[in-house]
Amino acid sequence: MKVEKNYLLLLLLTCAAIFFVNLDSLPVNIMEARNFITAREMLHDGNWLLTTINGEPRYQKPPLPTWLTAFSAAIFGLKSIWALRLPSAIMTLFLVLFSYKLAKKLTTFSPLGGDQDGDNRYAFISSLVMATSFYIVASARDGQWDIYTHGFMVVCIYLLYLFFTEETHKYRNALLAGLFFGFSFLSKGPVSMYGLLLPFLIAFGIVYKYKNFKSRWLPLAAFLIVATIVSTWWHWYTLKFDPAAAEITKNETTNWISYETKPFYYYWSFFTQSGVWTIPAFIALLYPYLKNRVFNKKAYLFTFLWTMLSVILLSLIPEKKSRYLLPVLIPMALNTGFYIEYLFRRFKELKDKKETFPVYFNFGLIAFIGIVFPIGGYIFLKDGLMGNWMWFVLLSIALLGIGIFMFRNLFLKNIATVFYLTIAFIVTFIWFGLPLSKAITINSDYKPFSELHVWEEKEGIKVYEFSGMTPELIWDYGKKMKVLKEGENITVPEENQFGVLVQEEKLQAFKETFPNFRRERVTRYDMNPKGPDSRTHKTRLYRELFIVTKK
Repeated sequence: MKVEKNYLLLLLLTCAAIFFVNLDSLPVNIMEARNFITAREMLHDGNWLLTTINGEPRYQKPPLPTWLTAFSAAIFGLKSIWALRLPSAIMTLFLVLFSYKLAKKLTTFSPLGGDQDGDNRYAFISSLVMATSFYIVASARDGQWDIYTHGFMVVCIYLLYLFFTEETHKYRNALLAGLFFGFSFLSKGPVSMYGLLLPFLIAFGIVYKYKNFKSRWLPLAAFLIVATIVSTWWHWYTLKFDPAAAEITKNETTNWISYETKPFYYYWSFFTQSGVWTIPAFIALLYPYLKNRVFNKKAYLFTFLWTMLSVILLSLIPEKKSRYLLPVLIPMALNTGFYIEYLFRRFKELKDKKETFPVYFNFGLIAFIGIVFPIGGYIFLKDGLMGNWMWFVLLSIALLGIGIFMFRNLFLKNIATVFYLTIAFIVTFIWFGLPLSKAITINSDYKPFSELHVWEEKEGIKVYEFSGMTPELIWDYGKKMKVLKEGENITVPEENQFGVLVQEEKLQAFKETFPNFRRERVTRYDMNPKGPDSRTHKTRLYRELFIVTKK
């Protein structure tokens, strides 16, 4: 099978191997837990529009990703973590495939008219870089909102590119683009519009210009109408039918300027979020160096500007988190693809060590990790390998083989083979490495909240949460749990005897709240993956269980 004739099939198979395998290996995190709880309450309580979390209004995020999560859970079961994360994996597959289609259009069609010497290999390379970039992989396997808003927006951007560059199907492309814009907004509000679409539109205007605009303004108006209706109807509904929605929306908007604030330059190590492609991504951003080496200067300038504008615009927002860089990785993968494609064509001819050393260092480091893993991995994981030996042996053999072949092909300057072996390195880690996560999650005191049901039934005692709500714990518990202390408001259960779960920091407040009650500590429920002696042991992931009896 010739690679160049089967790019799409190979891309599909690679994405399936990366996004869909071992989806349930890692524990549910806080962002996922919020989404999963809301999906569960959609199915159990019918809260599809006025969404809730632990019975309380949850309007901070729009509901489309949660609807998709709930649909998957309805088919495969709420207890299947694989099913709950499946929609995210499917969404990432669409993101990569439409990025592939966009990359092909960028390099095979000129908005100025006529065909250019395009290269489908570039589209394949850039799509593989995208599919294996760290935050893309992490988001594909994480059942929360970010991958949805950017995935839908990539489809919108592809359709808008067709709308601005082709003279046919203007209304079709505009209306569909408006629909997917709305889907993006219904996934996480204006995040992707600002971080992905706006820099795309600016970069397109600079590089390609907006041609024949007079023939496009009517379908563009149709785009805006559809986008506005699809984007805003749910927000209108919540504001009209639940007075709490306005305050929640106000607080969420305020967070953009007052929560997790970081300096302007916080994002300027953004290229490191691509993981194994950190060095190639950085070199691809050296525009003066690469501009005369790429096969399509105009498309390269466009992806460069799109990437940099995205970083600049995100840097202007005071609230910053590393995962907010996800939209940058999309144009950056397209930009990095130009550099990798250049290496495919010219690496064997390169003599200047300034050009060859970064390549040898980047891929040599990956190969070195593969070769030393059997020893280094054993030293690091030996305490948790009991019952996990099969996965460790398979991973060690595979990484060792990949490392050896990478060094051999680096020596022969077969950079294409080295590139594909890097993809194999990522796939191998996902297939054989993720199951080893159990080997590094050692907590002898681990006791899940799901076991609370057994205790409640045995003792005939209902359990309440004292103060605050940790999503991972409520998700594992399996149903809503009443919180007794919310702000200054305190609810005292009617029962003469009841159970209360108390966070360590709230123990004193708990004693002060129930001074005239008999309080008996029963046990600790601890869902930390590591024990109390670990620096990663978090108080928010365990609770002390007390029986409280009225005197």
